[in-house]
Amino acid sequence: MTGAGQGPGGPPGDPAHHGRERWPGIPRTRLDRSLRMQLGESASRKYAKAGLHTVRDLLEYYPRRMVDPGQLTDLSRLRLGQHVIIVVDILGLTAHPMRNRKGFVVSINVSDGNGMLEIVYFAPHANRVRYLERRLAPGRRIVADGVISARGGRLQLTHPEIDDVDEEMTDEELLERASRPKLRYRQARGLKSGTIEQTIRSILADLDDAELPDPVPLEVRLKHGHLTHAMALRAIHGPRDTHQYLAAIAALRFEEAFVLQAAMARRRHEASLEPATARPVRPGGILDVFDTRLPFTLTAGQLEVGAEIAQELGGTTPMHRLLQGEVGSGKTLVALRAMLQVVDNGGQAALLAPTEVLAAQHERSIRQLLGELGEAGMLGGATDATRVVLLTGSQSAAQRRKALLEAATGTAGIVIGTHALLQRHVSFHDLGLVVVDEQHRFGVEQRDALRAKAQTAPHLLVMTATPIPRTVAMTIFGDLEVSTLRQLPDGRADVTTHIVENANERWIRRMWERVAEEVAKGCRAYVVCPRISATSVEEDFDDAVGTVDDDDAESGSGGAGETPRELESVEEVIERLRAEPALAGIELRALHGRMGPEEKDAAMAAFASGAAPVLVATTVVEVGVDVPEASVMVVLDADRFGLSQLHQLRGRIGRGSLPGVCFAVTPVPAADPESKEPSPTRQRLNAFAATRDGFELAEADLAQRREGDVLGAAQHGRTGSLRLLRVVTDAETISRAREAARAVVVEDPELERHPELAEAIARTLDPEREEYLERS
Repeated sequence: MTGAGQGPGGPPGDPAHHGRERWPGIPRTRLDRSLRMQLGESASRKYAKAGLHTVRDLLEYYPRRMVDPGQLTDLSRLRLGQHVIIVVDILGLTAHPMRNRKGFVVSINVSDGNGMLEIVYFAPHANRVRYLERRLAPGRRIVADGVISARGGRLQLTHPEIDDVDEEMTDEELLERASRPKLRYRQARGLKSGTIEQTIRSILADLDDAELPDPVPLEVRLKHGHLTHAMALRAIHGPRDTHQYLAAIAALRFEEAFVLQAAMARRRHEASLEPATARPVRPGGILDVFDTRLPFTLTAGQLEVGAEIAQELGGTTPMHRLLQGEVGSGKTLVALRAMLQVVDNGGQAALLAPTEVLAAQHERSIRQLLGELGEAGMLGGATDATRVVLLTGSQSAAQRRKALLEAATGTAGIVIGTHALLQRHVSFHDLGLVVVDEQHRFGVEQRDALRAKAQTAPHLLVMTATPIPRTVAMTIFGDLEVSTLRQLPDGRADVTTHIVENANERWIRRMWERVAEEVAKGCRAYVVCPRISATSVEEDFDDAVGTVDDDDAESGSGGAGETPRELESVEEVIERLRAEPALAGIELRALHGRMGPEEKDAAMAAFASGAAPVLVATTVVEVGVDVPEASVMVVLDADRFGLSQLHQLRGRIGRGSLPGVCFAVTPVPAADPESKEPSPTRQRLNAFAATRDGFELAEADLAQRREGDVLGAAQHGRTGSLRLLRVVTDAETISRAREAARAVVVEDPELERHPELAEAIARTLDPEREEYLERS
């Protein structure tokens, strides 16, 4: 009974109640009823352990798999390891104590008329024996589901799942029931799969279809040949056959994709309503002069993407574009040309970088590219020029005051910085373009803090150096136009990659000799470690973004049950290399996130100049660092990094005309000693060594590792928000859903005629997930 002041969704503090506070416009339904009210206190606590709090949560707790019984198994044709579903009569039951430990072995002899079989259970105490004796009394007929094992040369069925059979069932009814697909739900403590199934079926039986609103319009369902939401729910939790189960999955997958893409389309529509200042190409401006002075020819891809961006900058609708590209494809140059177009129109551009090393690198490279065009008001500066300033948290007070003044007065057309750009006292004269580099390292509140400094909605260009598979781009960045650079500039050298096993001392020795040979030719070498010091834990580094989980790599341990190995650290490796005979007389420098800005700059300057041609660093060098003379990359504990990060690290070499060589050092052997096949970790390293195509590697990375939650919930330690949709295999579904969702939003931008869809979007995109989607 509902208490005073309590709605049907439960009391304040109930998880169902929180959703209603967040979206007060959403009407309450029986689906929002708490499981505590529906099932009682005791049962609801068990479901809460699985993250299920409301009726809707439970109905959306889909089976993790289905077992198709096919033909019922004949007991006269059993084989070891076979999965069987049998309809049998119980002939007898015996129980006897186990010899070496507490408990009983319960043996049930059964027959189907064609053969005999022993079913075995292990009962921990006498009460369990009595329960089995009552349930499995001789003369009863049961349906048993399990895998055939053997003991003492005799086949048996150990701990199968048992379904009771109504004694009044006809043989036809019994066969029909036994032939139904068997569902398997992910179990929680105190909850078995069968219990979950029965609870869900009971709740569904009590609801009519009108109480199961469909977020996908009926005409869209019919066009794509999918079951309605209600039909799909009933089919996935109680399928008559495999075909119906698969049809339910297809319908619910499409629904997930449709709701997500509709949310993206709405966000895109809302962004288009904000007026922006048009920044068209100005003939004879800085951009034109810059293009004529370039010492190289832009690639076809750079020209094509540049034209797309230029057209959008010239409009009054804010540009929202994601620029992704192959390592070394020239994304920064494309972004610089967009910034100059805005500057030509009297506006300013802000480039937000995640680290001071990357921000300083951007400033140096942009100043170098602009030359006198970036020295307005300075001796030697061009007549028609702009100014580039850097703003970081570690600058001196005088440096910061100067940078802040130039940004506020408009003297600086291009302002480059880290999170320091987001502080309240930072202002701009006329911010027209925001460029966000390495978008995955910034949250929506950070990006919006920068956009809020503009008088009108600024144009937005998001850059990522990590190639994104098309399916992921559609799923996560559905509200952005995506531009892709695949072509590398002419003259880029080839890079070969070798996997070096730690145990092979001869290979290790030859690797350091090769480093010395490259240095002798005037080249540079990176040595990358996963840790800063022997005492630091991996989670402590400031720059180890993207390392793989222990579940996804074998690097954390030598094998199951073994002590995790100690990973290489910058401080230890640099001392060891100073004693390496092959590197005698070669100056080495360290670079990592704990160093101060001046130390970092000094280390990079020494490395770039050749004064210290070997740089031992963490992944702080992963992106943005550009030293054309660098020809060697040594990645220690390479199995600790994901494919995309390895690709980024390798991209630091071969950036000029010098051919490069990359060594991926790992203790993981070429083949597993037992299976004689490469382990998943070694397969990942093999894929890395086999190709330099970042998009191919991104697809391989996504296909091999656990998909996680592409909406970002996994990063928050929560359950995945994609229940059935898989961005690797469901590209066609996502594409169809995207087209359908966009059409619906174009016709009804506020979703006034589609309240069920509006409710689903609000419920799905809670603040954390919405934040991740907004990282764009």
